[in-house]
Amino acid sequence: MFFTARFFAAVFGLAALFLLAFFLPGLLGVARLSLLLLGALVLVDAALLWGAGRALVARRAVADKLSNGSDNPVRLYLENRYRFGVSVEAIDEMPIQLQWRDAVFRARVARGQTAVVRYSVRPTKRGEYGFGALHTLVASPVGLLQRRYTEAGEARVVRVYPSFAQMRQYELLAISNRLTDVGVKRLRRLGHSMEFEQLRPYAVGDDPRTINWRATARRRAAGPDQLIVNHYQDERAQQVLCLVDKSRAMRMPFAGLSLLDYAINATLVLSNIALLKHDKAGLITFAEKISAVVAPERKPDQIRRLLEVLYHQKTRYLEADPELLYATVRARVRQRSLLVLFTNFETLAAMHRQLPYLRRLAQSHLLLVVFFENTELADLLTTPAATTEAAYDQTVAEKFAQEKRQIVLELRQYGIHALLTPPAALTVNVINRYLEFKARGMI
Repeated sequence: MFFTARFFAAVFGLAALFLLAFFLPGLLGVARLSLLLLGALVLVDAALLWGAGRALVARRAVADKLSNGSDNPVRLYLENRYRFGVSVEAIDEMPIQLQWRDAVFRARVARGQTAVVRYSVRPTKRGEYGFGALHTLVASPVGLLQRRYTEAGEARVVRVYPSFAQMRQYELLAISNRLTDVGVKRLRRLGHSMEFEQLRPYAVGDDPRTINWRATARRRAAGPDQLIVNHYQDERAQQVLCLVDKSRAMRMPFAGLSLLDYAINATLVLSNIALLKHDKAGLITFAEKISAVVAPERKPDQIRRLLEVLYHQKTRYLEADPELLYATVRARVRQRSLLVLFTNFETLAAMHRQLPYLRRLAQSHLLLVVFFENTELADLLTTPAATTEAAYDQTVAEKFAQEKRQIVLELRQYGIHALLTPPAALTVNVINRYLEFKARGMI
């Protein structure tokens, strides 16, 4: 049993009335009558709430798998079996990783009805999240007491996976040819791929150079006057491997997610897009040792395999070993492939330590090195310096930003493609580069 704010307001009102009756004796009778009335209302309220057995049923609906870095919907169903409408406060025991300590939701539920409370959770770490019991505090129309119900059976553990919600979003946009809605550029194809798909009638906008004059002549001899063109498709079965650095350089957080989680989410989306483009997708995760290798395939369950492997990846506390990565790629990847290396360089010296092995990888494969722009430094550079100390801070920030740009230039000098991107724009920028390589026939 819990007393509501209305009950305490009535008690304080009675206390004030008794205090006034000390100076005005005529009010003493009114105060005593009010006290009896309050006691009677409390008894009536208790009879209403406890006289019907277990008359409120609550349950939580949440998916078994949550998407990291995305808003995941949760619903609370509050079924009222009382003979009157009730006011409900639902207290949901959230996973400790969310640090949500005031998850209290209020609703009014009519007699015999079920109210639905909707909210969302945004996890920022992969792993197991434990939801606890679901508590509800029910008040009758009298509103002096609350009865607590505890649904201990609603406690459950769910898993937070890499952002499959983002993957599905890009997948739907790719299928409907609407990737431009999220910033993916529409690129003009340069030349033709070498894979012929079919003959089809000429349509407005087709390249006149694709007209098949022999097929057109045969068609004219047989009947209608119609131009026939050769239809080409993207080269298929190319290998796309994501190389994900798990070293301590990837522990840096932005907007709640670590750089590793941004890289993992982008890896999942890029791999799915590559599979939709009929390419093969694979994965290598590494730090001071090789953690996981998924051979590039185009099997129906390939994306599920990648999702399960990425779910278990965690950042390490040591430096990455580029020599071991090079040896692994050389031993495992025989066909020329697109290698997308997700890593992070904060200084030129850090890049120079890995440069010899990056150059060797670029000799046999198309290598794209993806690293991150420090958006906090970018914000600092755009803020006017109000003090001498702030001016010094901006000078140091400009030095770091300049080194990042210098890293891009040096990598390009050695024929290595480089992408410096803010973490929030990582997925879109990587997809743009992949589609650019496809359009230019580089893979």
